[in-house]
Amino acid sequence: MKKLLKNGFIRLGLVVVVVGGAVAYWLMPPIAKVESAEIGNGVKVKFKTNGTQIEQFQNQSWNPYFAKGVNMGAAVPGHFPGELEISKDDYMRWFEMIQEMGANVIRVYTVLKPEFYEALVRYNAKHRDNPLFFIQGVWSPEEQLIEGQNAFDPKVKQKFEKEIQEAVEAVYGNIDLEAEEHSGKASGSYVFNAGPYLMSWIVGTEWDPVMVVKTNKNNPDVADYKGEHFQSQPGASPFEKWLAEMVDITAATEAEHGWQHPIAFSNWVTTDPLEHPGEPLVAEDMVSVDPTHIAAVDWDAGYFASYHVYPYYPDFFTFDKSFQTMKNDKGEADSYKTYLHKLKEYHNEMPIMITEFGVPASQGIAHTGMLGRDQGGHDDKEQGEMDADMFRQIHQEGYSGAILFTWQDEWFKKTWNTMHYDVPDRRAYWYNTLTNESHFGVLGMYPSKDDKIHIDGDASDWDKLDNGDKTKLELQSEGFNEIWATHDEGYLYLLVNFSESLEFSNHSIYLGFDTLKGGNRHAPQLQGKTLDEGLETLIELGDEDEGRMMIASNYDFHTRYYGHLSKILAFDPKELQDDSGLFKPWKLVVNYLLEHPDARFDHPFGDIDVGDLRRGTSNPHDPNYNSKAMWQVKGNTLEIRIPWMLLGFSDPSSLSAISYTDTGTKEFESVKVEGVRLVPWIVSKDSQKVIGLEGSDPYPVSKLPFYAWDRWEDVDVDYVERPKQSYYTMQKAMREVNQPVTE
Repeated sequence: MKKLLKNGFIRLGLVVVVVGGAVAYWLMPPIAKVESAEIGNGVKVKFKTNGTQIEQFQNQSWNPYFAKGVNMGAAVPGHFPGELEISKDDYMRWFEMIQEMGANVIRVYTVLKPEFYEALVRYNAKHRDNPLFFIQGVWSPEEQLIEGQNAFDPKVKQKFEKEIQEAVEAVYGNIDLEAEEHSGKASGSYVFNAGPYLMSWIVGTEWDPVMVVKTNKNNPDVADYKGEHFQSQPGASPFEKWLAEMVDITAATEAEHGWQHPIAFSNWVTTDPLEHPGEPLVAEDMVSVDPTHIAAVDWDAGYFASYHVYPYYPDFFTFDKSFQTMKNDKGEADSYKTYLHKLKEYHNEMPIMITEFGVPASQGIAHTGMLGRDQGGHDDKEQGEMDADMFRQIHQEGYSGAILFTWQDEWFKKTWNTMHYDVPDRRAYWYNTLTNESHFGVLGMYPSKDDKIHIDGDASDWDKLDNGDKTKLELQSEGFNEIWATHDEGYLYLLVNFSESLEFSNHSIYLGFDTLKGGNRHAPQLQGKTLDEGLETLIELGDEDEGRMMIASNYDFHTRYYGHLSKILAFDPKELQDDSGLFKPWKLVVNYLLEHPDARFDHPFGDIDVGDLRRGTSNPHDPNYNSKAMWQVKGNTLEIRIPWMLLGFSDPSSLSAISYTDTGTKEFESVKVEGVRLVPWIVSKDSQKVIGLEGSDPYPVSKLPFYAWDRWEDVDVDYVERPKQSYYTMQKAMREVNQPVTE
């Protein structure tokens, strides 16, 4: 008996020790440790610049280093970045996925909450032989800079210096940051020292060119900056001297922790030191912020140049013939490759990294680029192919790093050509596939039914939905047996069961939608039939592969905003009359009309049709998967998903649609609607006979039921996290590269 008790106490003691050890592990920060070199006074260095290369100290020697990375945002669906809702578990999972992709570095733009640094330290404690490094950004006071147009404003300098100091202390786990109301800034107790896992600093954000010009103009007599670690070079502009001081403050603050890391300031094509003679917009080539005008004087870790470079913006990438002189590996004239070559050639005495590049996978498009590298309009597969091509070009040109934008999709984002059509403070609550900025990620954040309903013409997944999660629309119309509807954060889904199988060579399918009073009650697509209530939008499926969404001309946001309100786009006033009978393509603007003095030369207004609906399968397990697939027909079954904004919704989470009301300003009014009415019919291509819409009187749309749903809030948002096809394409590209191309 005593022996049993003794063994029991031993076992209990072991349990206590194990549990205690586990608790201690999570309560006591692990010590971040990497192999590093030491310079005078015991200062540690893991990365440093050497000529045009960045080097890493590894295996007791300095070796060329190529940063293969991803930028990481601060938001998940249902939340804005200032809410900082990403959990420690999310970070731990993501870090593993990022390394599995082949990346060796993460770039963050500002101080994240303590959980990020804790997760990174804990993750790397388990991967000591192959740690994941990070680039820490320091957010500049962007709003105050643009508002005041003067970087030397004492309040701006004071705020930026505070941001720098807080960033350094947070990285080294040596600060408690108090929450600031409405600031969106991280707060909490930073006790995990992530400094040894730092790869570099990038100070600031993309610089507004007008602000830079005015800073230079208003401070002509600023003396050269001579700091302890960095100084401005002869010929530096006042703004560059200011930047030299900010970089120096970063170095001096870090030096107090016994470490040095390479430092850069953030830059982009708009303020690069190159000439872009074919750039139409003056502001995109009016001033340079030149990294070569700053130098390290007592900073062994060194200094490098950092640029954000996308293939579609500014417009000279598409129109400037002087940037189309080089050919890529496929033998095509390539402005992106030409630009990379010229930029690298200019920075011929220092390392240079491209710290943002990429294209989004989205329905919406905001700019067009050479070789189809548009800002949007791509499926996940196309996104990966283009991202990988750019990654390889950056590497081939001898850069020291390529940091993809971005890791995860973020629903809260806005885009210049859809921001007039949505409700700003609710953007994070729904998946707007027309807002391309939300879809740059290689980690997809898809709406909640993405893994429940696959658009493939097979109705079996609908059978698995709870009865409360789908609605049978009580429609009795010739040619249609049953129609079911459901929805999620991204789409309205319809399951249509026809009376018989349809051939597109003989039939066109039409799905009309009514959300508001007004719209088209007659139209050529109705073949002489009329309705008692108008349609705002109309889908036509008349082709084997493509469908299209159209919008009633008097509801057409594009014509109303750029024609009627902004006086940019020519239009026929009759189009804005109720029941015009005209359905127009669903378009987004891709560039404004540019004229002197804003432009060097006239540049025409440009827009693009984004209402195309691709036939295919949305099942990611199917070899024919296409992320942009919106509909499929098999036999007598049609499955279709319709993006909310194409239906006119400015915020489906609050059942808000854009109104017909002319506000007298360049703003649209949103109104709450009851839901969506569906009006389906079929047209025989041979006889033009309409199947459905029975009777000779106006068809009673007003008597049809609404498909309605409950308002949802942030806590109701659900989503499916899944690597995109682009993740695996980038994985292949990243794993091919281990070190930079040496000259």
